[in-house]
Amino acid sequence: MTQLQVQRYQFNCQVQTPFRLNDYSGSMLRGAFGRALRKLACVTKMDNCKACLLYRQCTYPKIFETPAPTNADLQRFSAIPNPFIVEPPPMGERNLQVGEEFSFGLVLIGQAIPHLPLIIYAWQEALQQGLGKSHAKAALQSVIFEPGQLSEQVIYSSQQGELLAEPQFECPLLEPVDRLKLRLLTPLRIQQRGRVLSHAMQGRDFLMALVRRYYLLQEFHSEHYQAPDFSALAQQAEGIQCKTQFHWYEWQRYSSRQKQKMVFGGVLGELELEGDLADFLPILALGQWLHVGNKTTFGMGRYLIDG
Repeated sequence: MTQLQVQRYQFNCQVQTPFRLNDYSGSMLRGAFGRALRKLACVTKMDNCKACLLYRQCTYPKIFETPAPTNADLQRFSAIPNPFIVEPPPMGERNLQVGEEFSFGLVLIGQAIPHLPLIIYAWQEALQQGLGKSHAKAALQSVIFEPGQLSEQVIYSSQQGELLAEPQFECPLLEPVDRLKLRLLTPLRIQQRGRVLSHAMQGRDFLMALVRRYYLLQEFHSEHYQAPDFSALAQQAEGIQCKTQFHWYEWQRYSSRQKQKMVFGGVLGELELEGDLADFLPILALGQWLHVGNKTTFGMGRYLIDG
């Protein structure tokens, strides 16, 4: 497989106005980021991006609402994946007071990575414009490159006010194994015939959802797309056994577009894959950064390989 460049950042913030983090804050953070990025990037101030002459050159749609290629058969894609993922603070409601700190993650993929300075500035603006319905303000204190990895380092500090040199990150390779246990850190939604799979999930369902996501991201956000033999991979995935220990997690989120609360959910827990995993190991390793399933830009579908 051709390597897809993926990098993770940790944004550390300080509260300036008291507010409550809801059960799952991924959609709130994503919405605040999108509004700030659009305000910074848009020069025509048109309401409809798709009707704008600059639609395919503007940074905002490239990152936040990736357009389909002009020569693409739109029936081929249910959605074009965006090259970013917001990883919210740990799930659960939490009251934050002035001076307290909170952190969230951001994953950038492929051609979004060079736009990091604008993206950091957009987050600064988003935090100052306010989060959630209460428009609670916060200040960005620092940005850490690849938190928890050997390459971890501070690449931005509010005290210095400039972006420091950023190293390149390569995802660690997995040792050849025929069994892996994956722990879901955020709710997972893999749908089949309009229903979210839970205990009925098979190894093929999980692996091919991850394969499709990887290669769609590579096709739209990388310079070196090479289509695999999807049929051969699907056939190989049929032989992978899957054991699950899932429970359903549900929460309410407010849709600023639809102006109403919406109930959302997915599965949490663990799954164990067993079989000939050799061809899937590189994608399984990188999937810890890419996430899998639906609503990944909200941070859903994040997993960690336990062994």
